[in-house]
Amino acid sequence: MTRSTPAATDTDKLDAADGLKQAVSEQSTTIGDVVEALDALALKVGDFRLSAWDAAVMLMVIVGILAGAYFASKLARGAVRRLTRLTPSQSVLAEKLVSIGVWAFALMVGIDLLGIDLTALAVFSGAFGLAIGFGLQKTFGNLIAGIILLLDRSIKPGDVIAVADQSGQSTFGQIRRIGIRAVSVTTRDEREYLIPNENLMINQVENWSYSSRNVRIQVPVGISYHSDIAHAETLMLEAARSTGRVLNDPPPVVWLDKFGDNSVDFVIHCWIRDPEEGVGNIRSNVLKHLWTLFQRDGIEIPFPQRDITLRDSDQLDRLIAALEARREDLRAERPE
Repeated sequence: MTRSTPAATDTDKLDAADGLKQAVSEQSTTIGDVVEALDALALKVGDFRLSAWDAAVMLMVIVGILAGAYFASKLARGAVRRLTRLTPSQSVLAEKLVSIGVWAFALMVGIDLLGIDLTALAVFSGAFGLAIGFGLQKTFGNLIAGIILLLDRSIKPGDVIAVADQSGQSTFGQIRRIGIRAVSVTTRDEREYLIPNENLMINQVENWSYSSRNVRIQVPVGISYHSDIAHAETLMLEAARSTGRVLNDPPPVVWLDKFGDNSVDFVIHCWIRDPEEGVGNIRSNVLKHLWTLFQRDGIEIPFPQRDITLRDSDQLDRLIAALEARREDLRAERPE
């Protein structure tokens, strides 16, 4: 049994709700009655009418559009990742552009399905656009900054860059992900910094792996003035070469830095190719090996020494005389 419903005369009704109501009513009388009951529960302000049925259809369309856009965007990003010809920065950029395109298309489809008349928003478009401009200014700025960073390939996932913590101390971290708003940087102590994309655009960034992944490490060493400098230099090179992760090309070198107050100061220069694995541990391992070699061959590592010279003065002479007198008194009081 079929039933017919009067055509909608209210031009402000949602097209999707009207079409779905007619289709459901033609298929089942019972469901049609329920739909009619929901449609009767309406809020009307002037020429605008919004029923419970319209709200339910709108909610279903919005949920469907969001779910479809989410899965479509996920599938598109997966397809982009399978393109092996793309570099990491190109892959991230392609994923961003695909996601933006999918969500923009989903928005247009949702507007079309709901039959929303955009001209009805003309009165509010100026104020709405101004509010969006001020409220989302930083968001859009970070989005554009992230796209520019990926286009010029100055920063890409996997790069090691220098970052500063809240105390101002500079440390390094590896870029894990470039998001819409911020770049995720993870340090060696597993702290994750979320740096806004705009900050990387306007501030100086130290990228350790921009053009080459080779990083030079300096290890300062001081030896005694009585030690054999040439032999100590040979041991320093041996300690650097025997440390894992230190490259043979470029080879380690040792520079005489200066003649210090207490020691002859050297600097061991060695190269690594995996800065994301840490640099402090390289210095530690080199110094551990060098300690063993110095102990074996008798190379002395000096400690600070100071010579104190006391100038003659009346106060100093009286103090010395008083101390001498006190010592004589103690010696006289001591039993034989």
